Amino acid sequence: VTHPIYVMLLMSLHVTIYTRQKRYKNSLYNIHSFLFLPCIQMLKRQLVSLCVSFYSCIIHDNEYFCTAENQAGKIRSPSIHIKAVFREPYTVRVADQRSMRGNVAVFKCLIPSAVQEYVSVVSWEKDTVAIVPGNRFFLTSFGALYISEVQKEDALSTYRCITKHKYSGETRQSNGARLSVLDPTESTPSVLDSFQSGEVQVGHNVELPCIASGYPNPTIRWLKDGRPLPADSRWTRRITGLTISDLRLEDSGNYICEVTNSFGSKEVTGHLNVIEPLRVTLSPKNLKTGISSTVILSCAVQGSPHYMVSWYRNTEPVLPDQHFSIQGAHNETLFISAAQKRHSGAYQCFATRKGQTAQDFSIILLEDGTPRIVASFSERVVVPGEPFSLMCAAKGAPPPTITWTLDDEPVARDLSRVRASQYTLSDGSTVSHVNVSNPQIRDGGVYRCAARNSAGSAEYQARINVRGPPRIRPMKNITAVAGRNTFINCRVIGYPYYSINWYKEGLLLPDNHRQVVYENGTLKLSDVQKGMDEGAYVCSVLIQPQLFITQTVYVTVKVPPLIQPFDFPPTSIGKLMYIACVVSSGDMPIRITWRKDGQEIVPSSGITIDTKEFMSSLQISKVSLKHNGNYTCIASNDAATVSTERQLTVTVPPRFVVQPNNQDGIYGKSAILNCSVDGYPPPKVMWKHAKAGIGNPQQYHPVPLTGRIQIMNNGSLLIRHVLEEDRGFYLCQASNGVGSDISKSMVLTVKIPAMITSHPNTTMAKKGHLKELNCTARGEWPIIIRWERGDTVIDPDRNPRYSITTSPNEKTDEVLSTLKLKPAEREDSVFFSCHAINSYGEGRGLIQLTVQEPPDPPELEVREVKDRSMNLRWTQRFDGNSVITSYDIEYKNKTDSWELKHATRNISPTNNQANIVDLHPASVYSIRMYSYNAIGKSEASKELTISTEEAQPDGPPMDVILQPVTSQSIRVTWKAPRKELQNGVIRGYQIGYRENGPGSNGQYSIVEMKATGDSEVYTLDNLKKFAQYGVVVQAFNRAGTGPSSSEINATTLEDVPSQPPQNVRAISVTSDEAVITWAEPPRLTLHGVLKGYRVVFWAVFPDGEWGEMQNITTTKEQVELRGLEKFTNYSIQVLAYTQAGDGVRSNVLYIQTREDYPGPPAGIKAVPSSASSVVVSWLPPHKPNGIIRKYTIYCSSPGSGQPLPSEYEANPELLFYRITHLNHRQQYLIWAAAVTTAGRGNFSEKVTVEPAAKAPAKILSFGGTVTTPWMKEVRLPCSSVGEPTPTIKWTKDSEDTAIPVSLDGQRLILANGTLVLRSVKAEDSGYYTCTATNTLGFDTIIVNLLVQVPPDQPRLTVSTTSTSSITLAWIPGDNGGSSIRGFVLQYSVDNTEEWKDVFISSSERSFKLDNLRCGTWYKVKLAAKNSVGAGRISEIIEAKTHGREPQFNKDQPVFTHINSSHARLNLQGWASGGCPITAVTLEFRPKGTWTWQNVRTNATTDVFLAELREATWYELKMKACNSAGCGNQSSQFATLDYDGSTIPPIKSPLEKNDDVKKLFSIGCPVILVTLGVALLFIIRKKRKEKRLKRLRDAKSLAEMLISKNNRSFDTPVKGPPQGPRLHIDIPRVQLLIEDKEGIKQIGEDKATIPVTDTEFNQTGNPQSFCTGVSVHHPALIQNTGPLIDMSDIRPGTNPVSRKSVKSAHSIRNRYSSQWTLTKCQASTPARTLTSDWRTVGSQHGITVTESDSYSASLSQDTDKGRNSMVSTESASSTYEELARAYEHAKLEEHLQHAKFEITECFISDSSSDQMTTGTNDNADSMTSMSTPSEPGICRFTASPPKPQDYDRGKNVAVPIPHRAKSDYCNLPLYMKSDPFFRKQAERHDPCPVVPPREASIRGLAQRAYHTQGRHVTMDSAKHGGASASSSSSTLPQRTLTMPGSSAAGAQSAAAAAASAAASGASSSSGGGGAVGATGGTPGGASSSSSKMGGSRDSLLESSSSGLGRLQKQRDGGAGAYSKSYTLV
Repeated sequence: VTHPIYVMLLMSLHVTIYTRQKRYKNSLYNIHSFLFLPCIQMLKRQLVSLCVSFYSCIIHDNEYFCTAENQAGKIRSPSIHIKAVFREPYTVRVADQRSMRGNVAVFKCLIPSAVQEYVSVVSWEKDTVAIVPGNRFFLTSFGALYISEVQKEDALSTYRCITKHKYSGETRQSNGARLSVLDPTESTPSVLDSFQSGEVQVGHNVELPCIASGYPNPTIRWLKDGRPLPADSRWTRRITGLTISDLRLEDSGNYICEVTNSFGSKEVTGHLNVIEPLRVTLSPKNLKTGISSTVILSCAVQGSPHYMVSWYRNTEPVLPDQHFSIQGAHNETLFISAAQKRHSGAYQCFATRKGQTAQDFSIILLEDGTPRIVASFSERVVVPGEPFSLMCAAKGAPPPTITWTLDDEPVARDLSRVRASQYTLSDGSTVSHVNVSNPQIRDGGVYRCAARNSAGSAEYQARINVRGPPRIRPMKNITAVAGRNTFINCRVIGYPYYSINWYKEGLLLPDNHRQVVYENGTLKLSDVQKGMDEGAYVCSVLIQPQLFITQTVYVTVKVPPLIQPFDFPPTSIGKLMYIACVVSSGDMPIRITWRKDGQEIVPSSGITIDTKEFMSSLQISKVSLKHNGNYTCIASNDAATVSTERQLTVTVPPRFVVQPNNQDGIYGKSAILNCSVDGYPPPKVMWKHAKAGIGNPQQYHPVPLTGRIQIMNNGSLLIRHVLEEDRGFYLCQASNGVGSDISKSMVLTVKIPAMITSHPNTTMAKKGHLKELNCTARGEWPIIIRWERGDTVIDPDRNPRYSITTSPNEKTDEVLSTLKLKPAEREDSVFFSCHAINSYGEGRGLIQLTVQEPPDPPELEVREVKDRSMNLRWTQRFDGNSVITSYDIEYKNKTDSWELKHATRNISPTNNQANIVDLHPASVYSIRMYSYNAIGKSEASKELTISTEEAQPDGPPMDVILQPVTSQSIRVTWKAPRKELQNGVIRGYQIGYRENGPGSNGQYSIVEMKATGDSEVYTLDNLKKFAQYGVVVQAFNRAGTGPSSSEINATTLEDVPSQPPQNVRAISVTSDEAVITWAEPPRLTLHGVLKGYRVVFWAVFPDGEWGEMQNITTTKEQVELRGLEKFTNYSIQVLAYTQAGDGVRSNVLYIQTREDYPGPPAGIKAVPSSASSVVVSWLPPHKPNGIIRKYTIYCSSPGSGQPLPSEYEANPELLFYRITHLNHRQQYLIWAAAVTTAGRGNFSEKVTVEPAAKAPAKILSFGGTVTTPWMKEVRLPCSSVGEPTPTIKWTKDSEDTAIPVSLDGQRLILANGTLVLRSVKAEDSGYYTCTATNTLGFDTIIVNLLVQVPPDQPRLTVSTTSTSSITLAWIPGDNGGSSIRGFVLQYSVDNTEEWKDVFISSSERSFKLDNLRCGTWYKVKLAAKNSVGAGRISEIIEAKTHGREPQFNKDQPVFTHINSSHARLNLQGWASGGCPITAVTLEFRPKGTWTWQNVRTNATTDVFLAELREATWYELKMKACNSAGCGNQSSQFATLDYDGSTIPPIKSPLEKNDDVKKLFSIGCPVILVTLGVALLFIIRKKRKEKRLKRLRDAKSLAEMLISKNNRSFDTPVKGPPQGPRLHIDIPRVQLLIEDKEGIKQIGEDKATIPVTDTEFNQTGNPQSFCTGVSVHHPALIQNTGPLIDMSDIRPGTNPVSRKSVKSAHSIRNRYSSQWTLTKCQASTPARTLTSDWRTVGSQHGITVTESDSYSASLSQDTDKGRNSMVSTESASSTYEELARAYEHAKLEEHLQHAKFEITECFISDSSSDQMTTGTNDNADSMTSMSTPSEPGICRFTASPPKPQDYDRGKNVAVPIPHRAKSDYCNLPLYMKSDPFFRKQAERHDPCPVVPPREASIRGLAQRAYHTQGRHVTMDSAKHGGASASSSSSTLPQRTLTMPGSSAAGAQSAAAAAASAAASGASSSSGGGGAVGATGGTPGGASSSSSKMGGSRDSLLESSSSGLGRLQKQRDGGAGAYSKSYTLV
């Protein structure tokens, strides 16, 4: 048998035997090896015919094991205990329990301890119905029943446990237990079930029960070793306790179950010990060693600790002795010392621990350890001096030691010649070598190797011959032992020799069979005999022929001792003993000794030893039992030692130690008949029995030994379960073969205890009838009988309903007792027991009484209700202890009587549910039920009132009408279906619509809406344009959708075409004509009836500017464009239009008209350059009409007589020509013409010139207007001639002085006089004057440089909104000097920064954003783009699509149905708010608990809340969400009680005296208030610190700004000093007026500006004057930091940093601002303008005052736009606060209904007042927003007043338009429509064309330019005439006086211009234009003209006010005056 198979067998073998059935594990027969089958079959045969009479405790209650053996040894299996299990009567019980409602109840099945090992719980029943675990019922692994969340109806049932016998399979049912359900009362927790300490194997599962009750419901917390349970999926907390699956060793520990509620806590502690299966490994596995060696076996045990190890050898236990010793803490090591042959075999190590057994075995083979030679050397001949080596190997156990001899003498170790060595190999062999390096003759001879160990010895010898003269060494005499073999070597050395012979007494040996002579000369004597072999032996060696050498040796023979045999005779105690040990032969002297059991015999043992010469005697004077043993006689002499061993046995006759005596035995109990004997050999005890009779006993018979009767080890007789037949005489007889037998008799009397012999196990009774229960008992008299009901003793005196009668029966020795029940009641359905009691015991009879009665009515509930049917389910609570036979169901309408009922009869009792059909939808029914059993009919069940569900409507909606509303919407109206066909409440309607045109799929699209009344309206959106649709309407209720109405058709309105015309082509026909052709757009994209086409075209000039956009309308698909500009690029687009409007334009098509004759050169100059030459220069034609190929210059002299002029051709690239060979002092006429491929153009004007030797300085270049984009390089030519050579000087007009142009890296003047401006900016715009001077004169040209900038921000408004779209409209701002190319619209959801871009055509003024989210705020901003780039972004406006978050209709019920365990929610009560509801989230929990249960649904009708607790108040929170947001609704509801009744409102926590909740309710607010006060204190403290710090910083800032503003510019400014400056801080920067007298502080939290006449330092008209205050904020120089962004602020919010600005914006400068405040009225001592402000929040460094609030008001001209505020990107709070100051300083109520808006920002150098605009090239188009790269200012303009206030609007400050065009043309459209402005425009040419004529002095005289900047203040009362005052104005302006003019005149002209401008109107907030005054009449002379200096903002200029100024100068009138203040 191999080891693994054996282990499998041992692990699988398990046998259980009981008396009526045999059981074997199937694995017993699945053993692969057949070696154990005989053992198993033997066991099977022993058990097959088992019955009670053959029971034997030796066989049927004993340990068994199997064995297996072979020649290597014998092994055994682990012991198996076989025990017979007797079938005994037993009962199981369940005790009644109590529990509070909502708690847990625990039922346990009580099993008698006698059978508890074999009986287990298999199931539980509730009212005879098996309980299926789940819901609230749980079965533990220990057989207990848990009922969670106990309800009142649980008390109506009975609970029984079902058990099963493990071996017999017999099942038992317990009594029925009841549960008392109590109302909750506050109490500490009590533990109902807990766990105990235990052990479980690794990998198994364990359940630790821990359940408790209490109120409030206790919480359970588990701890392991004092710490919370680790997070592990193997740990599961259930109501039954803690379950641990797949146990591991680390799960061992102390487990604590803490049970806690608000009134106390309890804990349960237990230790779980997880053990591993035992595994044993025995090493070494197989060992082969020799006798006398030491063997060590190690038993390694793995697994659980606390095990014990036992050792077996060949199935026998190993006991410690002189060879065996067991060591180790668990006996795990076995030592075998001096092992003998008998110790070989199979050794087994068994590890045992509490029923676990594991083993391993090892085979130990102890061989005879006597050494044996396994390898040797052979004879050889060597020459002297020739080295040789000898090897000898031997094996033995233990490994032997090898010694060497030469001729019987030890080999002499001569280290110089002879060496010997020895070593042991791995296989145990010992190897030895002798090496002779220089052999000599004496080294020859017989070499012998002897191997010796403790077991014996072995020898080998062979001769080694060394050549040389032979001789014989001297030989010693030899002593031989008689009987053994002896060898005699002839010690011959030298070689060669001829032979070796042996002689004895002259005879040549051998002469007998015992003598052998070997070739090497060795003589062997076998079995040496003393007389024959003793004597002299002669060795004779023949060395030469006839030459011998001899040597004699004498042999003495010794004889060993011989002991004569002896033996011990039989003896007994007390006798004498004499034994002699005689040596019959052997050489003297002989020594004799004795030993007993291997030990020396001590004198005190009572033994005497007498030794003589060859004999020794052993004498015992009195033999006793201690002398038993083995005796050894040992004899030894010089020859050997011998011994003889014999055993002494002392016999003892039997005798009684305990004699039998008469005794009583109790029936059914065990009895021991004492009889104890001793003797040697141990006596055998036999018991005999004789039946009891009269007198002496009769014949005895041996007692049969069965399992019930057996003889104990001490000889006593054990009787298990004494029976009556056991009474009688018993004889105890003992014998051991020594002496005579002994015996003793006794009498056994059997006493019968009281026992029940007859009683009914079960019986029936009818309720209300008499019932008798009988019980018969027998036993020893007297007998007392007691009746019990359950566990209560029945006392008839106390309960007269019971009576007990008892009557003895003397014949049968029995007693009959009767219990009468008068009458039987339901509570009598319990176990009754009759108890019989006497002096010897008690018997009990258990009677189960079942009282039958009509059943209780079933508990009826509705499982499902439909429209025309319902499903009922019922539970039969109590069946009357009789099987239910049928059920009846009755139902009726709620309003009917039960006489009109409907019934369903004889429902099968196997059913517990039924369907009722053919009901009417939405009706109320009453339902009741009866149950029947064999006894009768139950009462009616509780009546249920049930409403059937709604059914689908049976009728369609009526009067459906369709009305198209837009091109994509149709309005549908209808009425509800007829009332009788609605089948419930109409919840809503489904509108189905489909397109009925070609290509449609015919499928309806469905939309749904909620019902609002009897008449409904719905608008279908997002339909196809101009398409026919069919519409049907269906009504629906909760049940579903009804029939649809008849389809009605309608067509959507027309819309604009969605695609442009196709195949658009353009052909240039002539220089001013082109033909455009196209094809019609696809029909499906027309969306209406095509009305015609519109061709849109505009010119694109070489400088990039666009011409006026024109359009032509036609119905044809071709159009001819006439009157086009010649040789000009045109952009052309074609669109189709319908009645709804224009469609989409086609892609831009480019075409160029053909060349034509050029126009005349725009200007010509001729100047003398010498006495015979002149230089002619000219300008290219305004209209070249082609490519200029050359210029022709004509020169003629009127007085020369030449009829034809001279012609000169000039390169078209050169615009000058030198004409030579002219006559000195002769006048010439010179003119020029341009030539293209079409021919020569018109002549220029003629100029006259006269050559001169000395010529004054003249400039060949021309002045005029130069337009360029910013950041480009501009060259302003100024070529001059003259003799001497002129000097060139460039100046730039600034204020009233001309400042020389400073030359630096950005500005330089070339040698030819050209001024180069690099990277021009807005401040580079202005009038540049080039002056050429020599000694003879000077010449001047003026160049007006216009730098184009990105366009101004558009004014964006919202026009309309819908649920999914926002329509925007806008008015473009100023185009920045370049036509607008398009718009970029950005929008995003309000709370995000993810902007989306939309690109819009430049001609569009509105746009519709589609596909937006319903009910959502959006942010929108717009920017315009021109040729320079993208302009500033408009104000961010916010608009919200229609729709709002859902709201719950308070008129709707929250619940439509509630019962004890379910609630149905009415989600129809949610109003969508116009946006579809996307999700509904529900949270509910029982009141007083913490955990919310979540339900998420997309349903919009009803939702069920299931598995609710009955009679429980719940809290409910609902949240419905759509795209607009979420709405919330809270509610409370209570489930019904189990009987359908409602429950009272729950008490509040305070009423319940819940101290914890009370403390929580009070403590939380107190803590929150405390924290809030502390936080507020900290915040206020920090704010105060920040404010103080910023006030200090503000002073430093203000001082720096003031000092910076007082610095001088590049060139000292001439003229009057600047006026006071205005200083504002909010609130830290103070509002100050600074003048020569000092600084006045106004205050911190209120800005008040006193404006008085004296402070203006002017004298005005005493009757009327206008005070204008222009407020500026020069920017600070700061190269890093954020940009002040004017576009991303909402009203009512604080400025915040923009997070999304790119890093390229971080290097920017600040904006500054300017605005003008105007007050025109009678003079008063003072004018006060006051602004109050309050701020809120503390973000980004803004100082906050307490209890402040701030919100920006809307502009008057729009309801949807929002005013702009200022945001920053960093902590530069100064600029944030200043930006807020701009908003506050509007001072709306003091500005006569005008409001201020931020319109645009410009760059400004901090050290000068020059300004320009710009963009950041590093930013994208949408984020640049005219971002200044240097400091700048922001412009503020006034919004127009209300129409009814336009008379007041005359006093409003008006900005000046950018370009020199008509004032009225620059007005926005909405201002042109105002009557006030129309009235002003009627007086003037609406749109005059004013070409630039800066080249001529006359043109300069006709133009005047505003000098102050943005705004002009005007007196509306005197806009047409001059003022009477002649005082000088102190306007901070510079007047450049030209030759022939005076400064006073210039000042008057400026004043006149200011006065004339008062007739204008205000611009929009976009700053797009202004109205100037043209009321003056032209005047002035060409020789005397004036030009106004460059303005501070050159982009704002007055177009035609110069004449008005000059007129006022001549009239001497005084205009309005203004003063400029600076906001620092």
